[in-house]
Amino acid sequence: MAKMWAGRTAGNVDSVADDFNSSIRFDCAMAKQDITGSMAHAAMLGARGIIGADEAAQLIDGLQGILDDLQSGALDFDLSCEDIHMFVEQVLTERLGDVGKKLHTARSRNDQVALDLRMYLRDEIAEIGALIRDLLAALCGQAQAHKSAIMPGYTHMQRAQPVTFGHHMMAYAMMLLRDLDRLGDCARRMNVSPIGCCALAGTTYDTDRVGEAKALGFDAVAQNSLDGVSDRDFCAELLSALAILMMHLSRFSEELILWSSWEFRFIELSDAYTTGSSIMPQKKNPDMAELVRGKTGRVYGDLMGTLTMLKGLPLAYNKDMQEDKESIFDACDTVKMCLRVFTPMISTMTVREDNLLRAAQEGFINATDLADYLVKKGLPFRTAYKISGTLVAKCIAEKTVLEALPLEVFRESSELFDEDVYAAIDLRACVEKRRSLGGPTAASVETQIAFVRDAIAQKKGEEP
Repeated sequence: MAKMWAGRTAGNVDSVADDFNSSIRFDCAMAKQDITGSMAHAAMLGARGIIGADEAAQLIDGLQGILDDLQSGALDFDLSCEDIHMFVEQVLTERLGDVGKKLHTARSRNDQVALDLRMYLRDEIAEIGALIRDLLAALCGQAQAHKSAIMPGYTHMQRAQPVTFGHHMMAYAMMLLRDLDRLGDCARRMNVSPIGCCALAGTTYDTDRVGEAKALGFDAVAQNSLDGVSDRDFCAELLSALAILMMHLSRFSEELILWSSWEFRFIELSDAYTTGSSIMPQKKNPDMAELVRGKTGRVYGDLMGTLTMLKGLPLAYNKDMQEDKESIFDACDTVKMCLRVFTPMISTMTVREDNLLRAAQEGFINATDLADYLVKKGLPFRTAYKISGTLVAKCIAEKTVLEALPLEVFRESSELFDEDVYAAIDLRACVEKRRSLGGPTAASVETQIAFVRDAIAQKKGEEP
């Protein structure tokens, strides 16, 4: 079959080259956006008198029929078509005759694909944002339930200072809030219509780009026609935001994997989100968390592939840019898949508060508080630090903990020690004394939960 663009060439492409050139296998995902954009374009053409009003109405009705048939399954994609735009136009022409051929007036596939992709990704951002909000709600629920559960905080993977499980959960919540902000920024900069830029130099027709953009929910139009068809910043920016989101999920996954190990036993993941071993019957593997961690590299690859594809392209459109869609579609699908698994995995996990506390007690994470106790009694911090470290070394040698040392042992190191030292180094007291903004106290965790829930509600209200 000759191509719809046949003219300068015969349009008879070698079958292998034709398959290599085709994009309909993946850009058919934008069918709804392509048809919706075409309906708005037909309406604009009719309103401006570029085509007859009755012709515009026929085009709109015909396009709606194609969309309905695709959604019902009455119409299948023809994979012999080069792309989704050619498929829709071909079916429309088959159904309407010469009227169908008028749809492409005053536009090019260059501005059409840029329009479709922006509309498609706008929808994807909204869906991903909703999934992030669901995960935030699950994190808030776990933080609320375990706001007072003492656990060791770590630096360098060494037990450092006492925090609470709720405090730890809210650290990830803050990361995810930033992810929502980044997605919102992407959506705002993406929401600029390229339609009417045509191939690269605009059109001689008296079009209404602003009206067409408003009809499709855009905030503005591209101010330069070359930029309008060649810009893929919005793809790179969204991929970057998704890569950062996956990095956060991967860090979280790493901790879930560690915490669910026999060595930690801080949490137990639901059977629904783990698997067994084919040979070792005792195993309960955190495969879902491991897959999220692994799929992070896949999204990173999508970002790097897109940046590399774009880096050497002259203006305006080049066929290389067809490679943008598989990467961005894959990244969006991967992120959504990970979030859909991650949220119920978090909400159903069991937190072992007894093991959290035991790890905190055995880690000497109240050593800083012991030093602070002496500082408040007038000792220079470095002197107090050395005394505290010496006492920790003594405890390690004698296989005991600071709280169990007799007062006379404390007083051998400094006469400033008194009975009140035990209250000062009690782990719960160590946490509750850290009342600085954003700290680990139960009250602070409550404040953080309220902050996140308010932010979720506000961001939900900002959606179009």
